[in-house]
Amino acid sequence: MKSGTETFVGKDSPLYQDYDHLYQKIFQTQSIVVMVEGNDVKNADVMKSVDRLEHQVQATDGVIETTSPASLIKMVNYQMTGKSELPDTDEEVKAIIDGNPDIFGQIISDNTHMVISVVMAGSASDKAQEDILTATEEAVKLADFPPSYNVIVTGDPAFSISMNKEMNSSMGMLLGLSAVFMVIVLLLVFRHVRWCLLPLPVVLLGIVYTFGAMGYLGIPMSMVSMSAFPILIGVGIDYAIQFHNRLEEELQEKGNKTTAVIETVKHTGPAVLIALAMTALGFFSLFTSTVPMIQDFGKLLMIGILMCYFASIFVGVITISLFDEYSDKNPLRKVASKIRPANSEKKKKSEGGDESDRLIGRILRRITNLTIKYDVVVLGIACLLCFGGLYLDQSVPIETDVQTFVPQDMPSLVDLRHMGDIMGGSDELNLIIKVEDTTNPDVLKWIDQFSEHEVASNGHIYSASSIVDLVKEYNGGVIPDTSQEIKNIYSEIPDSQKDRYMYGKNMLLLNFNIGNAVADIKVTGIKELSNIVKQDMQWMPAPPGTSVTITGNSVVFIEVITALTSGRIAMTFLGLILVLGGLLIVYRDWVKALVPIIPMLIVIGWSGGVMSSLNISYTPLTATLGALILGVGSEYAILMMERYFEEKDKGASPLEAIQMTSSKIGSAIVASGATTVFGFMALLASPFPMISDFGTVTVIDVLLALLATFVVFPPLIVTLDTWRDKRKGVRTAEKQTETKKQIQGAEI
Repeated sequence: MKSGTETFVGKDSPLYQDYDHLYQKIFQTQSIVVMVEGNDVKNADVMKSVDRLEHQVQATDGVIETTSPASLIKMVNYQMTGKSELPDTDEEVKAIIDGNPDIFGQIISDNTHMVISVVMAGSASDKAQEDILTATEEAVKLADFPPSYNVIVTGDPAFSISMNKEMNSSMGMLLGLSAVFMVIVLLLVFRHVRWCLLPLPVVLLGIVYTFGAMGYLGIPMSMVSMSAFPILIGVGIDYAIQFHNRLEEELQEKGNKTTAVIETVKHTGPAVLIALAMTALGFFSLFTSTVPMIQDFGKLLMIGILMCYFASIFVGVITISLFDEYSDKNPLRKVASKIRPANSEKKKKSEGGDESDRLIGRILRRITNLTIKYDVVVLGIACLLCFGGLYLDQSVPIETDVQTFVPQDMPSLVDLRHMGDIMGGSDELNLIIKVEDTTNPDVLKWIDQFSEHEVASNGHIYSASSIVDLVKEYNGGVIPDTSQEIKNIYSEIPDSQKDRYMYGKNMLLLNFNIGNAVADIKVTGIKELSNIVKQDMQWMPAPPGTSVTITGNSVVFIEVITALTSGRIAMTFLGLILVLGGLLIVYRDWVKALVPIIPMLIVIGWSGGVMSSLNISYTPLTATLGALILGVGSEYAILMMERYFEEKDKGASPLEAIQMTSSKIGSAIVASGATTVFGFMALLASPFPMISDFGTVTVIDVLLALLATFVVFPPLIVTLDTWRDKRKGVRTAEKQTETKKQIQGAEI
């Protein structure tokens, strides 16, 4: 499981490298925060409990230090009396706290709230963070706080750990729910074949293969990639259904198992493989994203569809052929008789399948006739809606605040926000200052003046902290004028305090507290704030030989918004180019290359309108919709096109070919689309808003892809194919006239 900054920003990015190498590994610390709230936190009993908590936690491996009101009281008391101990009376405790507002102001916000920080390295592993969190929670229990006080363990590490656990538990729920939906839809729309539930275990086997491949290749699970499994069930089951449907059709027509298997693999195998290849090309564009979790999403989808194909062609086809041997022995003889009826019944069945199958076929045939008759109107409306959607897509907002992606009632999130409301936010801009000498008084004076200016002039910068604060504290509130004096002061400052702001002799850190900036002014606001700080540095320049790099967790997310705004458009168009190129290579025919692409391009435009109308923001997941629609939807158009040209090669006219295509494989495509929709519907139940929003849009988009397949595709392919035939002189003028008459006289 991964949920940190590295899932959003690539490690080869200069911005990430500044953050990782200069800040995270050298300066950054993470804090588990214990917040105590009650009627009066400035009393001796509470401070003794805090002291017990602190002693317990300090013995935990990985804890760098702890900061609490109790330890600060002992420090002040030592300076006053020479004794490092807690006073026995409430009055003495209150006098020390109230008499030193500069020291206690940040950790005791009022009479009813205070915090204890358990500090660990910023590079601490997930396991180390979880161990420290567990130790802190145990220490709270053993600290024996007075009964009327509420103690909350929170902070960013606690939130991340809780989020990972929630992702793990919700993934199992999504998979289970997706399987239940599949059972329902297969029973409803795929009941015209025997063993209609068989595609489900076949595709679940493909999912098992995918899990194994992820472990072997080291692909992590994130908020985005965990949503891939319901998608794979929805997409992968298409392959199993297509093989299953064609094999049953061949068994029904040929009556010979060997011939039926050969015909199925001969015709459906390549068609589905081409569809898979085009789907993979659509997904391949995900690798162009600079957001690592989207790249992992692409890897997972590519591996998953391949595994589902292998499961369908090797396990699915063989299982049905084996089951066919025992169909006469099957107690459900009525079901078996549908496949091996008497000759008179067989002829009747070969003309249309069972009642439900014929009904879907008739409906799709009528829709096909209607759309071809009004082809100009249908294609015109579809294109207008596409252009309108592309225009509205530009106004869809972008969301990168991780807190909005997770369940809003998650206890760790509620606690984190509660602490932020009471104590203020903890977002920061971190300035790495490279100097020739950290004892240079000019550098420290510039840091002091620049910090004061930024806090005073910028409403979103609430405070600043640096080595200057410690130097002034140890030198009566002023910065010394000589390097030697500063060096002497450095020797007096404890390493645990000094190392937060200074590294070696050439690097210093300046932190600007920007509150809850990620939630309040969003990433675009943080970008503007960073630019303001850069501009201020130009007219208030640092001393010669000094360079400043602005970094930090908040700044890193600026790259995310750039990736999501420009990256998603580039992803979509690259996917279109790749699929178009792939189809040209496979078919060497411009009509066959364009016809599957155009309906999906139209659906991508429609999708922008859907997101705008539903007020759904772009996230790292919904940013993949263009590539996903292209990958999933092109399969339907390719399967329709393959069957269209197969019927046409048998001598059918364009109208006859598209009518037979719609009636023969239309029900299988409807079943495939329905299973895909139901697979995505499982995402709607996710407790993660980012995933449920993605599920909502994707369900609508798959339905739109089906609509485009049966409404836009038929007039498009008939129009282009007929136009090409006229140019080549393949069809005679008489046959064209006959086709026109058939169109005019078709039953609507």
